[in-house]
Amino acid sequence: MAINFKKTYKFAVKSALYISLFSAALMAAMKFFYTEISWAFISALSSAILIFSFFVLQYRVERFIYRRVKKIYDDVSLLESSSLRNKSITTDMATLTREVEKFARDKKIEIETLKVREEYRREFIGNVSHELKTPLFTVQGYLLTLLDGAMSDKTLRKKYLQRAEKGVERLIYIVQDLDMITKLEVGDLNLNYTKFNIVEVVQNVFDLLEMKADKKGIILMFDMKYFKPIMVYADREKIQQVVTNLVVNSIKYGRENGTTEVSIEDLVNNKIIVRIKDNGEGIEKKNVPRLFERFYRVDKSGARTEGGSGLGLSIVKHIIEGHDEKIYVESKYGEGSEFSFTLEKTK
Repeated sequence: MAINFKKTYKFAVKSALYISLFSAALMAAMKFFYTEISWAFISALSSAILIFSFFVLQYRVERFIYRRVKKIYDDVSLLESSSLRNKSITTDMATLTREVEKFARDKKIEIETLKVREEYRREFIGNVSHELKTPLFTVQGYLLTLLDGAMSDKTLRKKYLQRAEKGVERLIYIVQDLDMITKLEVGDLNLNYTKFNIVEVVQNVFDLLEMKADKKGIILMFDMKYFKPIMVYADREKIQQVVTNLVVNSIKYGRENGTTEVSIEDLVNNKIIVRIKDNGEGIEKKNVPRLFERFYRVDKSGARTEGGSGLGLSIVKHIIEGHDEKIYVESKYGEGSEFSFTLEKTK
């Protein structure tokens, strides 16, 4: 590290001046007893003492401060602070104070971030454990019942095997979604951009989920007839997954004999916004900020009866942000919810 001294010399000048004044006063007193000492000699000696004292004090004090400041920098280097480790050493107390305060603030933020991450990790592990435990215990229960003697009853055997299969399917959904979201979070999204008709994608999703919606009497519909294709530039497969997850969510939390309506609107700067609206139970305001967290459920009990992994909205958020687009949610409790996201429009 290079030395970067502050060249004000204020301390050295004052200290040297005090010493020289004291020396001059002392020699003036000596002249009272020894008249052969001239004033010129006193002036010359005082000046010499002033200059000598200044340089000695300046050097000694700065070396004294430098050694102690260097120790501070060395201690900071042990903490691997890149902001201080690569800087030159300064003996300017104001600069040093600012740097140390900045270092302390950065470390405080880092510690708080680590605490949040640790809390998030504990919550995530607890959620994963809970999500996996439920279907595992279900499958185990049915299999143990069969092994304990229910195998001989063909009707019961088929019924329990079908229920065990549903538990296995749930496990597969959770593992697949966990694998996907892990890839998304480490940036391994591998988007394959193409031009495609977003209206066609939405219609494909409607066709795939029609039977699921019919079970609750929910109508899947557009807000209007789109006679012309609306071309967008994105990863078709990933965007279809986004639409699928949002429509499945609207069916899951939608009101029986209700509707799920999709609209596509133009925005400025060659953007469109896709809105997916339902007239279901809606979401309380306190739950909205956490909707896109992994495994977060508004309804802790009812959501599990509907299946799913609890990762759908989190995956949606990662895919949309991977496209450098935005996702929004608006909801009124008891009236319904609307999820929307933007896409780049093309010709």
